[in-house]
Amino acid sequence: MSKSIQDYNNELSQSDKAICDLLALSINNILNNAESKIWHAHPVWFLDGNPIAGYSKQKAGIRLMFWSGSDFGSDDLNVRGEKFKDASIFYNSVNEIDENKLKHWLEQSITIQWDYKNIVKRKGKLERLK
Repeated sequence: MSKSIQDYNNELSQSDKAICDLLALSINNILNNAESKIWHAHPVWFLDGNPIAGYSKQKAGIRLMFWSGSDFGSDDLNVRGEKFKDASIFYNSVNEIDENKLKHWLEQSITIQWDYKNIVKRKGKLERLK
């Protein structure tokens, strides 16, 4: 895990840190070729400069977001973006994380991607990469 992401996690409460540490470990294991960094104040993983997955602390809990998650076909990713193809799930306990589902979503995030990297160049229009 990168130092900046570990620093982010270390600033959280113990229960939120446990969630984020597990998420970061799982994301790093599956997206092992991804670049990770703090982007817009929270941890995000990128493939070829395209944001894939990330998490953030919000009032409702720890939000795990997949930028192309609305196309994963999962009812569990029930927080949907209105304008783009993102989908999320909130966690309030490490026990809520289904590691098999998480692994499946991470694998899908490699094969199902919308091109967020060039969204500004395309004036807000998303195009499917994979």
